[in-house]
Amino acid sequence: MRKLLLSLLTLGSLGSAYAQVTPLPTAHKKRPTLAVNFIANDFRTAALAKQKSLGSVLNDGSWSSPNQLAYGLGVQYLVGLSDHLDFSSNLQLSFPRYAVPGKPTFGLQDGGLTEVDANIHLKLLSDKYRLVPYLSAGVGANLYKVYWGAYMPFGAGLQFALDKEAGVYAFSNFQYRLGVSDLAVNHFNYSIGIGGAIGSNKEPKVIPPPPPPPVDTDKDGIIDEQDKCPTVPGVAKYQGCPVPDTDKDGINDDNDKCPTVPGVAKYQGCPVPDTDKDGINDEEDKCPTVAGVAKYQGCPIPDTDGDGVNDENDKCPNEAGPASNNGCPEKAKQMQAKVDMAAKQIYFATGSSKLLATSFTSLNTIVKLLQENADLGLDIEGHTDNSGKAALNMKLSQARAEAVKAFITKKGIDASRLTANGYGDTMPVADNKTSAGKAKNRRVELKLKQL
Repeated sequence: MRKLLLSLLTLGSLGSAYAQVTPLPTAHKKRPTLAVNFIANDFRTAALAKQKSLGSVLNDGSWSSPNQLAYGLGVQYLVGLSDHLDFSSNLQLSFPRYAVPGKPTFGLQDGGLTEVDANIHLKLLSDKYRLVPYLSAGVGANLYKVYWGAYMPFGAGLQFALDKEAGVYAFSNFQYRLGVSDLAVNHFNYSIGIGGAIGSNKEPKVIPPPPPPPVDTDKDGIIDEQDKCPTVPGVAKYQGCPVPDTDKDGINDDNDKCPTVPGVAKYQGCPVPDTDKDGINDEEDKCPTVAGVAKYQGCPIPDTDGDGVNDENDKCPNEAGPASNNGCPEKAKQMQAKVDMAAKQIYFATGSSKLLATSFTSLNTIVKLLQENADLGLDIEGHTDNSGKAALNMKLSQARAEAVKAFITKKGIDASRLTANGYGDTMPVADNKTSAGKAKNRRVELKLKQL
C-alpha cells in the first residue's frame, strides 16, 4: 500500500512538473485548473454486473436508482500535458454502506470512504472546442475506516467550456473503479462539477502594424473601406454602388418597398403577401389569415372531432381522444381497474407455473374483455418474492407469465396481441422481509394497451 501511495504522489508530481516546465509547441493546452465535483458511488450495479453480466443489468433494468447510490464531494486538479492529454488528480469523500471483503465490520455502517487517484485524460478534441469528450485511466487508493484498498479507474467524460477565455469548465465523468487489492470493492463512480483556471493567462502584447493608406480602386471618390462596390464606380447615396435594383425585379430600389426580395408592381416591388406565413400566398390561400398547408389550399389540416389531433394523425377522427393515444379514446385506461381486480385472483401451484382452477373465472373475464375489444392488447408480467436463487425466480416468473398467455390464446385470442415477460424478484412492491410482503410480491400484473 505504501508503494502504491508513493506511486500516486510520484505520478502527480511528474504530471504537474511536465505540464509547467516542458515548453510544448501547443496552442490549446489546458491551464492549471481546480474543480469541485458532486459525486455518486454505485456499488450495487457493479455487483450485479459481476454476478449476471453488464448486458443482463441493462436488459432487465436493474441499474441502481438514485436512492441506492452513495453521494459525496470531490476536489480535482487538472493540468494540460499537450493539446490532447490532460493530467488530473482527485480527492473524493462519500458515505456508502460499504462491506470490506473478508473483514469484520465492527458495527461500521455508512462510514466515510476516502478515495484518491491520478489519471491521464485522452481528449478526442482539443480545448479549442467548447464540448470535448475524453477517455481516462489511472491508479488510486481508498481508505474506509481502518481499511486500505487499491483500485484502477477507467472511464469517459465530457468537458464543456462555459468561458474559454477565463478557463471555466463544467465536467461530467463516468468511471468503473476496478479493485486490484483484496480490500477494494469494484464500483461505478459518477460525477459532475465545475472548475476554473488558477493563475493568470498572460498573453504577449502585440503591437499592430500601421494601417495602409486608403485605396479607391474605381476612382469614384469613395475609398474602398467605405465602398460596397469598390471595383464599380458609384455614388455616395448607395455607398459607392450604382443606383441599384438589388432584387433584379425590374423595380428600382428607390421605388421598391422590398428592395432585397423580388416582387411585382402591384405590390410596389414586394412579393404577393403571405399574411399567415404558411408558404402559400394570399391570392392562392383560402384561409389567408390562418396558417395551413397546400393540400388544403392554405387551410389547416381539419380536426373533425375537435380533440386537438388533426385528421391525418388521428386514428379515430370521429371520436375525441388524447394525442398520447393517437386521437382515440383511452379504452385501456378505462378498463384497467377491472383487469387489475382480475389479476389479483390468479393463483399457481407452489413453486410451479401450473395455474390453479380458482384462477379460471378471473382469466375468462379477461378473455371476454379482449374478445369485445379487438383494438386492445395485454402485457403479462410475472413477479416473485426473493426466496431462493434469483436465476430460478426469473425462470419461474417467465414460466408463469407464459402460462397465463397460453390460457388466453387457447380461448381464441391472437397471440400477437399479448406479451409475456418475467421479472423474478427484481421489482418488489412490498417488503420481502415479512410474509405479507412476500405474498404481495408473488403476483401477475396485467396491463391493457391500445393497439
